[in-house]
Amino acid sequence: MWWDEFTYFPLIRESVMERMHCDPLELNEGEQRIYELLGKVSDQELRRMAKLLAGKGDAELFGQTEFELRDRVHALGARALEAVAAERQKKGWIRRS
Repeated sequence: MWWDEFTYFPLIRESVMERMHCDPLELNEGEQRIYELLGKVSDQELRRMAKLLAGKGDAELFGQTEFELRDRVHALGARALEAVAAERQKKGWIRRS
C-alpha cells in the first residue's frame, strides 16, 4: 500500500547474519600473527560447539543448551587470552608474576 513507503521505521529486509557478512578485514603483521594463533586455539572449541548443537533437538536448542554454549564461548575467550599472553610472555613483553 502507499503508506508502506512512509513508515517511520522501515521494514528490515535483511537478516542479522546477512548484515554481519562484510568484506574481509585487512590485518597488519601483528594482527595476522594473533589471528593465526587464535585459529589454532579456537578450532577444537568450535568443534565442541558444533557437536553440542548438532546433538540437540529443536525443542532442546534453547534453555540449558544456551547456557552450555555460553560457557563454551567464555572458555574460548579465556583460552584466547591465555594463548596471546603466553606468546607475549615468550617475547618478554609480559613479566611472569
